[in-house]
Amino acid sequence: MGLRFVDGLEPACVPDFDVLRLLVDRLVVDFFVLVTDPPLVPDDELAECRARWRAGFFCAASAVEAMANAAISATSRTFMVLRIIGGILPFGTIHDMTQGIERALVAAIDAERDAMRDLLQALVALPTENPPATRYRPCVELLQATLVDLGFEPQTVDIPSPADAPRTAVRAWLGDSGPVLYFHGHYDVVPAASSSQFVPKVEGDTLFGRGSSDMKSGLVAMLYAARALLSTAAPLAGRVGLLFVPDEETGGEFGSGALDAAGQLTPPGKEAIGMLLPEPTSGVVWHANRGAVTLEATVHGRAAHVALAHQGVNAFERALPLLNRLAALAREVERRGSVLLVGGRVEAGSNFNVVPSECRFTVDRRVTPDEDFEAEKKHLLALFADARADGLDLSVRVIQEGRAASTPPDHALGRALADSVAAIKGEAPAFEPCPGLLETRFYAQHAIPAYAYGPGILAVSHGPQEFVKISRMIECAKIYALTAARILAAA
Repeated sequence: MGLRFVDGLEPACVPDFDVLRLLVDRLVVDFFVLVTDPPLVPDDELAECRARWRAGFFCAASAVEAMANAAISATSRTFMVLRIIGGILPFGTIHDMTQGIERALVAAIDAERDAMRDLLQALVALPTENPPATRYRPCVELLQATLVDLGFEPQTVDIPSPADAPRTAVRAWLGDSGPVLYFHGHYDVVPAASSSQFVPKVEGDTLFGRGSSDMKSGLVAMLYAARALLSTAAPLAGRVGLLFVPDEETGGEFGSGALDAAGQLTPPGKEAIGMLLPEPTSGVVWHANRGAVTLEATVHGRAAHVALAHQGVNAFERALPLLNRLAALAREVERRGSVLLVGGRVEAGSNFNVVPSECRFTVDRRVTPDEDFEAEKKHLLALFADARADGLDLSVRVIQEGRAASTPPDHALGRALADSVAAIKGEAPAFEPCPGLLETRFYAQHAIPAYAYGPGILAVSHGPQEFVKISRMIECAKIYALTAARILAAA
């Protein structure tokens, strides 16, 4: 939106983009006359150029505020003018223009509140439980359709996986070329406490349901942050890459891990300058994560009727000495301020009157950044090797393995994220290490700065009353958009 000028210079409160464009064109001509040709221009004409430049500059500068508050449908033309003006106005005006761009981004997201809530409800209603990871397709189709509706061209990446549980990643791009900031998230959720968690319920500002906190609200926030950047034509010296993956909840073997191994996480030729992940961080920024070694152990026995128990081999009883040694290690690890969980999942036997032929349990070791990952892993696996040496019939499957990773809080992306949080929330966030494993590690291992910050609350995620505040989802969309605008403007 421009301002119509009366008598050549006086601003009136009438929107007129074309008149503003003409003014800018005249200012450019006058500028080059003043800079390059003063000796060739008569004094009276030179004085007139100077007068027009001074008056025109103030008119153009005052138009910035009006342009920033224009209707969103007109802002793509607005920012074309901002780029023109930005090339000729003195220091200080660019700051005002940046504020105008950011106000336009915030306004664009505020206008989509109802649509964001409705999309979150639709996503939560889809039972993308993992395990078993067999009902992903409807969610993939919804994400594709949403991206199309928002003005993007989605792409799918089929990930080699079991035939009965196919996995697909969804990606899209904003911008034509340049360094990439990744908006990365996962659409799988942990198993629900009950099927009612897939019937999303809205109470005021709160939406309840499995995956609402971890992390479907984060996906919605990233989608609409990208939409705001697109609809306002925010000037980006680079690209935003949206990537939504399956299988995070089971370690990423058929998700980010597979994409990384195939070189498809950050495609060749696309320089990555950072990654944001919308995990439920409870208002802080996670700049580091623990490493993890998660195992499933199966002790084998022989089934028999309870009346003939002496003919069987009780797998549960045979597992007890190993479980006791693991429990002792867990207490030792806890004293060191680290984590080892034994028996997060336990299964044994088929019925109360049958000697159990198998006892299956999980072991989850979380390694802090200051611990020696290889040494801790070796110590844990040695317990299983000793049990085998003692004659225990035992098999072990690695569920997930990932090293600790971190990005300094004062990296340029970290500063842009912190400044954006402060702009929306009124104060800068704390930077803390995550107590668990994060998919930021797949980027950090390639020296790509990566941070997690999302609308959810860790304490309610994975629980029977999982929820998210809709207002926090809106805030995070604004924060992602501002962060992208700031880091890519500086790229």
